[in-house]
Amino acid sequence: MQEATFLILTALAAGAQHGYGIIIDVRDISGGRVKLQAGTLYTALDRLRGEELIAVDHEEVVDTRLRRYYRLTPAGSARLAAESARLAANATAALSRLRLAGSIG
Repeated sequence: MQEATFLILTALAAGAQHGYGIIIDVRDISGGRVKLQAGTLYTALDRLRGEELIAVDHEEVVDTRLRRYYRLTPAGSARLAAESARLAANATAALSRLRLAGSIG
């Protein structure tokens, strides 16, 4: 799973959000490393909807503009949990090897 996808799903794990909210949350989660552009985000959201990992939660009109809120589906939660476990296992293995090599304390 690409990092941006992982971070989008992570942002939605806290609850439904609209596009700009996701962009801000991804930036915050990544410590400012990942700065999604709107085009990149909406392409990813369309793909994730197609994969049924997210769904539209609701829509509202704000200042004459439609604001669409997205949420994780049960399949999206399961996929995020599996990817989180995979990354944690890989990080544990890497840290263990670094300790064995004397690279970290």
